Amino acid sequence: MNAKKVRANGIELAYETFGDPAGTPMLLIMGLGTQMIAWPDELCEDLAARGYWVVRYDNRDTGLSTHMSDLPAPSFIDVTLRRRKPPYTIDDMAGDALALMDELGMNSAHVVGASMGGFIAQTVAVAQPRRVRSLTLIMTSTGSRRVGNPKPAVFSRLTKRRVVNDRTTAQQAAVETFRIIGSKGYAFD
Repeated sequence: MNAKKVRANGIELAYETFGDPAGTPMLLIMGLGTQMIAWPDELCEDLAARGYWVVRYDNRDTGLSTHMSDLPAPSFIDVTLRRRKPPYTIDDMAGDALALMDELGMNSAHVVGASMGGFIAQTVAVAQPRRVRSLTLIMTSTGSRRVGNPKPAVFSRLTKRRVVNDRTTAQQAAVETFRIIGSKGYAFD
């Protein structure tokens, strides 16, 4: 991994690029608590070989980007019932993406978001539509409370805090998560 860091939107964002900066820009935004490396190198390299300048990055509180550990995290229940505000919002994270684009000199890009990254990507598109050449959304929703609600097992898994201190535990946690969120129409690999 050859991550670089840039100061954007008041925080440090870790990112990696693939391909020629003169290529067509593509910004990859990953989901909740998932590092940029979840976008496989092979995928990023293949896109770069097709003429894209691919940028993947760690959202705040993820991977090598700024962690907001000094901010008190409200419980999911408090946020859902709107009893307490979270320390930052999807709008803030969309601001991070736009600030990263600014720092890298991207006037516009093909924006791809997976899961919560799809929420961020949609927010970028609404806030700055001229900066989005195309919008690709993967396993995401609009954020409306009326559609796309996860099943209780998924909800529980994604909101559960866990400490992972070693590679084996991290791998087991990832497998458990993907068993729950994966398609039931295909055999689990």
